Amino acid sequence: MTLRIGQPGMLTTVQDLGRTGHQRFGVPVSGAMDPLAHRVANLLVGNEDAAAALEITLLGPTIVFDEDMLIALAGADLGGVVGDRRIAPWHAAAVPAGSTLRFAGAARGCRAYLAVAGGIDVPTLLGSRSTYIRAALGGLNGGPLRRDDVLSCGVASALARRIVGALEPAGRDIVVAGWGAGPSLRPSYGDTPVVRLLDGTHTGALTPASRERLYGDDFRVSPQSDRMGYRLEGPTLDLSHPLELLSEGVAFGTMQLPPAGSPIVLMADRQTTGGYPRVGEVVAVDLPLLAQLRPGDRVRFRRCSLDEAHTLYLAREHELAQLRRAITLRHS
Repeated sequence: MTLRIGQPGMLTTVQDLGRTGHQRFGVPVSGAMDPLAHRVANLLVGNEDAAAALEITLLGPTIVFDEDMLIALAGADLGGVVGDRRIAPWHAAAVPAGSTLRFAGAARGCRAYLAVAGGIDVPTLLGSRSTYIRAALGGLNGGPLRRDDVLSCGVASALARRIVGALEPAGRDIVVAGWGAGPSLRPSYGDTPVVRLLDGTHTGALTPASRERLYGDDFRVSPQSDRMGYRLEGPTLDLSHPLELLSEGVAFGTMQLPPAGSPIVLMADRQTTGGYPRVGEVVAVDLPLLAQLRPGDRVRFRRCSLDEAHTLYLAREHELAQLRRAITLRHS
């Protein structure tokens, strides 16, 4: 099975959950910016949650499905439609051969994920199909999708075939599932979210006034932000004394503080090490809220304990496991 790209959109790439295990060689992890939406989209079509899908940014592409296909959208609502039928995020849909998926425009959020039964089948490099554009690594030809690109799909699972059978297509019309991911798995994407932040290695080096600003003021996402990192504009943060640091490992969500005092939150395409002070770490469950912010959107940070972060993470994983079981039982 294949799908073809018409208009490529602003930035559409193949992503899975990342290229892990190679940072010691200087290879970034990459992967989905909103890993929750990526995982849910895959589960809705009967895939393993790490299967490769399309990450679609703001202005979506047009995609033609050459054969009957089971798809799901999750993440931002970019106004996906097939014909005159809207494809709501967080639902699966059976689309007939020859259908064209278009996006009318972002209603909320920044990134949507399109999963297809069987996953997007591009070559695996260093254990991942994710696209890292700066090194032309992975995905389809190492870059964003372009007009007339053709993508192959893997073999649909037995569960995917049962999901399609249950949708009971009516002639050649698209059929959207009446079930989907529950409310607890649908983040409240907004333009001023409250994001929980763990203390970083160097939080204690901030001046008392800077710590108050970090947790009391709004920051704005700079236009100079991308999949590598979000530059934050607004209150300036100061250190109580200069720090001379060796470069150390960084993670998805690490907040660095350059000398100018405007923090940077590292995202999916982050470098493997960094030498700026690390003044915070965004908790894993709130990374989707950051990933869905657009330039100009605001964000506020709230201090979070490590125990709370662990509890939030385990609860989210439990919810994903429940979704997986529910879909399997529904179609057993």
